[in-house]
Amino acid sequence: MTIQNAKITGTMLGFEGHGIFTCFLYLDYGGISQGFGGYFLEHQKNMVQGILRTVGVESWEELSGKFVRVESDRNKIIRLGNIVKDVWYTPETDEVSKS
Repeated sequence: MTIQNAKITGTMLGFEGHGIFTCFLYLDYGGISQGFGGYFLEHQKNMVQGILRTVGVESWEELSGKFVRVESDRNKIIRLGNIVKDVWYTPETDEVSKS
C-alpha cells in the first residue's frame, strides 16, 4: 500500500445516470488524476459527513482546492486522510478514525 498527497480539483454530489445518489472527489496527484467515490450513498450513510470531517471543512462546496492524503493499493483507494492530522475516512467501514 502507498500513501500519496493529492489535491481535490472537483467534486460531484447528486444522481448519476442510473438514478443512484452518489458522490465523487476528483483527485490530482501532480499530473495524474483519479476519482474517489461512486458509492451508493443509501448504503454509505456516513460518507459525506466522513469526508467533510476528515478533510476539515463544513460544506461540500469547500472541498475543491483542499489537499488530502490517499492510501491506495494499486489503483484502489483504501482510505482518505487529512493532510496534516491523523484522521482517516475508510469507505469499506464507512467510518472516520485515527490510525
